[in-house]
Amino acid sequence: MNPSQGSSSEGGIVVEGVTKAFGVVQALRGVDLRVEQGSFLTLFGPNGAGKTTLIRILATLTKPTSGSAQVGGYDLARQPERVRAVTGVISHDPYLYGSLTALENIRFFASMYDVPRPEERAREVIKRMGLEARMHDVVRTFSRGMQQRLSVARAIVHDPGILLLDEPYTGLDQHGAALLTEMLRGIKQERRTVVMTTHNVGEGLELSDRVMIIDGGRITYSEDSASMEPGLFKDRYMKIVGI
Repeated sequence: MNPSQGSSSEGGIVVEGVTKAFGVVQALRGVDLRVEQGSFLTLFGPNGAGKTTLIRILATLTKPTSGSAQVGGYDLARQPERVRAVTGVISHDPYLYGSLTALENIRFFASMYDVPRPEERAREVIKRMGLEARMHDVVRTFSRGMQQRLSVARAIVHDPGILLLDEPYTGLDQHGAALLTEMLRGIKQERRTVVMTTHNVGEGLELSDRVMIIDGGRITYSEDSASMEPGLFKDRYMKIVGI
């Protein structure tokens, strides 16, 4: 294990006063949140609320306009390489190479992260996502759902201590969604730190330790989810976002 991977199980996420502006559009307006090490936070919010922007900032894919954040004990601004080494990201973009096979893709990412025995690990995570029979096929021949499942394999190949999931169920068929839920249940039992955005209230409440609602670039609601009923939460959500 290289030094940048050594802190993968240490630390959660701390966000303080983060804003993000795209020209005159304020995507985030002073977001503060804390995700304790080993806990699972689900973020709900309408389209355009700032969920994806926040995930992209935590993943070092874009920089905040102001404010600060730490991920896994590392400062986003000063230690982005360390942050990337301890996080796995699943988003709308699968970040895969269409001209390579599934195995070549995941083996490449495993090698990037200095994973020991990269081919063995790549085969392991591909099998975990139910794609073993297609591992030698080029990715451009995969359906959207299969590409999303492979992107999950990409995100976990280096065994990250922190996962950032932006609408991970998007494009998944029923089988793929079931595999993802099973994987996330296992990750929760392993006490990894997870931040997930989703519109799936049932899955979000079941998997998470805490839920938050982000609306208009601000956190407008936060509560432990252990005893929360999906129907009651849906009612609160509709009132908060004005649906």
